[in-house]
Formats: sequence, C-alpha cells, structure tokens
Amino acid sequence: MRIIVAVSSDWGIGKDNKLLFSLKEDMRFFRETTMGKVVVMGKNTYLSLPKRPLKNRTNIVLSSTQFGDGAISVSSMDALFAEVGKYDTDEVYVIGGASMYRQMLPYCDIAYITKVKATAEADTYFTDLDACPDWECVRERDAEDTYPITFCTYKNNNVKRYEI
Repeated sequence: MRIIVAVSSDWGIGKDNKLLFSLKEDMRFFRETTMGKVVVMGKNTYLSLPKRPLKNRTNIVLSSTQFGDGAISVSSMDALFAEVGKYDTDEVYVIGGASMYRQMLPYCDIAYITKVKATAEADTYFTDLDACPDWECVRERDAEDTYPITFCTYKNNNVKRYEI
C-alpha cells in the first residue's frame, strides 16, 4: 500500500477538515498517481471531497455509513484489510484523513509526500517521516506552484503485514 499527502513545513495537513493549500501541481500529481487505482479514506475525508466518489478510482471508506453512491463502505479495520486484500497492494493509496494515515502508515511501503515550503495554521498533522527510523526519503523533485514544493518519495524499511 501507499500513502499520498501534501504537508506544510511543519507536517500540517489540514484545518477544520479542509486542506491547508490549494496546489494545482500537487492536485495534478494526485490525479495522475491515483487514477485507475484504489483510494482508501476515512468518512470525514470522503465527505470533504468536492465530488463523490472520486472518478475512475475504487473508493473505499472506513465508515459505518453506507453512501449508496458507488463507494465501498467498511465498518472496521478488519473489514478494511479484507477489502484491500482483494487488490494488488501497489494499486492501493491511503488518502486521508489523519486517523487513517496514523493507522495505515505502518502497513504502507511507499509514501508520496508533497512538501510545501510554507506553513499555515493547522489542527491536523502527519507523522514527520524524517524523524522515523524506518522511513527514508529515496527521491525528491522540486516544483513551483502557489508555493515552492518538493515531491518526495519515502520508503518504509520495516513494513508491518496485516492479517485478515
């Protein structure tokens, strides 16, 4: 599994269930990376999407609510792992929110982190992978957007396996 997220300089990811930044290059990267893949998210992230479900992707939502709009709802972590287990793990992307990121991070082998060289008032943060001994940055590419950004690829050298 993979994680994809944009973070501020202090690893902030959101405030009031909204993204901190609106970045065209990052959104393009997100679309290109996740198109045709499986996206996994929590209920609040799903409800915050401007259009639901995300087109041309299998949407899996950890929620007891059945949305009836094409998203697959699962009500427990066991059910989530059982559903995710139906797909090639390289095709599965965790896209938020903070609780999902925290719970799924140990099970992910790759994290695509867009680092925004700016700060914004945040109430939600992502784990600082630079401070995690199991994670190493293996690729970086700078780009310009509303703010300077760096697309970083991190590799987990100690992936936890889930049991179904």
